Formats: sequence, structure tokens, C-alpha cells
Amino acid sequence: MKTEKGKPSLRVLICGGGIAGPSLAYWLARSGHQVVVAERFPALRATGAQVDLRGQGIEAVQRMGLLDSVKSKLVDEAGVSLVNAQGKARATFMANTSGHGPQSLTSEYEIMRGDLVRILHDATKDDVEYVFGKAVERFDQDERKVVARFSDGSSNEFDLLVGADGQGSRIRGAILPPDGPDPYLRMGIHMAYWFIPRIVSDSNIRDTYNARGGRMIMRRSHNPAQTQVYFILRQASDEASAIHKAPIDDQKLFWARKFRNAGWQTGRFVEGMAATDFFYSQEVVQVRTQSWSKGRVVLVGDAAHCASPYSGMGISGSLVGAYVLAGEINRTIEDLPRALAAYDATLRPFVDEIQTLKPLLLRLCMPQTQLGIDALHSLAGLACLLRIPDLIARFSKEDRGGDWRLPDYAELA
Repeated sequence: MKTEKGKPSLRVLICGGGIAGPSLAYWLARSGHQVVVAERFPALRATGAQVDLRGQGIEAVQRMGLLDSVKSKLVDEAGVSLVNAQGKARATFMANTSGHGPQSLTSEYEIMRGDLVRILHDATKDDVEYVFGKAVERFDQDERKVVARFSDGSSNEFDLLVGADGQGSRIRGAILPPDGPDPYLRMGIHMAYWFIPRIVSDSNIRDTYNARGGRMIMRRSHNPAQTQVYFILRQASDEASAIHKAPIDDQKLFWARKFRNAGWQTGRFVEGMAATDFFYSQEVVQVRTQSWSKGRVVLVGDAAHCASPYSGMGISGSLVGAYVLAGEINRTIEDLPRALAAYDATLRPFVDEIQTLKPLLLRLCMPQTQLGIDALHSLAGLACLLRIPDLIARFSKEDRGGDWRLPDYAELA
């Protein structure tokens, strides 16, 4: 088959129905390709905590024509406060809503992950085949095709297989050398988050509280009824790394024990954790590999280059990566290996930029001692007093993606 522009029409299987997968499906289907999105969960995973768009990610959504849809679902988060044990704000950083310069700790585009997933699904469901409750168990490939073997025993042929299956990607595990380096760069930080009932004092400012022992608690409210709670732990240990694969009840016990007597509103948060229906625990890592493809199999989004929550560019990186991959495929559609190599070469500088984190800065933001916490609050308060965040927003043109610019692909216009 051929596209409307007379070029070959590819049959593409995308594994993963989160952010990167449907974003790529949008561009490929729009270009006339036949796209199947296989999601191993039985229904659309329109869940998750609050995420944001920044820099090039905002532009990618704008090019999709979905910026108004995103704006209609934005969370009202006006800024971030560092609070003490009495809940008193020691420093407050407001969102940059000027439309110019970099985003602050709070983005101008804060949205619940589930809402963004639904927006992308609605934009693609009429042109893309979605298959739920079905995963790729294994695959075989040659120079002409990929044969995907599914969890229900069926199989099918595709021109291209895309792993958009997240940080723990099974597709990535299948294409990387078994004796190669560990793709995970571990930050020594762990995170859990859940939803609890909102109370009157829960404002539209995200509260961040530091406790001794490298512990941090964040509270942010995304609708009139619910508040999100985040427990973040600075600890490099086998116990902490293993807990995320334990039964949910064991995970909750781990977090309740680690944050016992942390102060502030910990009692309320732990009580809410016990009762919540939504709970997620993860290790904060980056995914770093030397290659994102092998033959007719390619990775996109977190499966290729998870930047970690501390980059602020995880969602934006997925949106940008999907756009670049689709652009390079359409530009060199007759030679897929060349297209996938161009995808790597084009996107890698952007990924290197968003994965540049300063471990020392992360440690300073999660002090082990009360003296360190007091110093953090004093420095942050002084920065606010001197209006340093406003000056950065006014005079800096770059967000966290650096000066890398989103390519223009006539093939996607």
C-alpha cells in the first residue's frame, strides 16, 4: 500500500498506550500508515499523578493541534512553597505565566497524566487500532519484516515494531545485548504517591516539606475533592530498590515506617495512604543506552531515554521523541535502518541535555540534617527576596531542553 503522497505505507505495531505510543501513532496515522497500538492492560491507563509540559514539549503539542485541548484540562497550581514543620512557607516560587522564558518549579502547563492520555487517545482512536489486554511476548525479525508473538498466542507481521512501554520496557530488554551495561542510572532516590481527600487548607500552591534523614513530602491538589501526596526518600539500598516490586500492602508498610515521626501532616498522609485506591511506588532512575534501535525494532519515550521526574522533561521528552521518530521515518521511508539512525542522531543531543542532572543539587534539596534543611530554607528565601527566579525567567530564553530546536518535517505538515 501507499500513502496519499505516493510513498510506501508501513504497518507499524506500537507497544504501549501511554504518552509516547499514542503520540507516535498520531503522526504516523496522519501520514497514512497503518498503526496498531497494543496495551498490555485491559483498558486505557488514564491514571497517574500530575505531570507537566515544558519547552519543546509544549511546541510538539501545539504542532499536533492539541494545545487547546490540553489547556482545557490544566491543573490550577500557582506555585511551589517550601514549608516548615508548622506548615509556614519559608520560600515561594510562583509559576512563570508570562509566556516567555523558562518554566519555574511549576510549569504553566500542569495536567493530570490521565487527562493527557485521554486527549491523545481521543485524537487517534478513529485512525489507529487499539488492542487492550494484549502484550508482545517475543518477536522475530529479518530484513523485510517483524513477526510479533502476542500473549494470547496469536502472531502478526509488521514492517516496524516500536517499544513505547516505559521505563521498565520489555522491548528494550529484548534488543539490548544480554552482557551489555545496565541501562539504568540510579539516583539513590525513591518515590511513592497517592491520592487522599482534600481539606480546606489544601491550596493551589504545592507545599514541599523536608524532614531529617533525606526525606521529602510534597502535597498538591488537582481538583476540589482530591489531594496528591508524594513521599520521597534519599536512600541507596537494596531494600529500597526491591520494595517497588513487593505487594502493595508491603510497599505501604515500608513507606509508613520510613516516614514515621517525620512531622508536619505525616499522620494525615499515612492514614490516607492506608485507605487510598490509587498508590504507586517507584525508584527514580534514568534510562541510558548507546542505541535505540536494532533492525526493524525501535524504542521511543521512557523506554529509550527516561530522564527521571527530577528533569521535569519526561513527558515533554516522550512527545518530542515521538515527533522526531515519525518525521525521520517519513523522510526516509524507503530505508528504515537509515531513518532510525537519523532519529538517534537528531534526538540524542536533546536527550543528553534533558538528562543532565546535578547529583549534588539533588542532595542539597534533600538534606540529611536539620541544619541542612534550615540552610536550604534560608537560601531559597533569599532567592525569592532578591527575585532571582523572576530575573531568570526574564533574561533566559531557554527551558530545560537547552537551545535544541524541534525540527521541521515537511512530511508531517
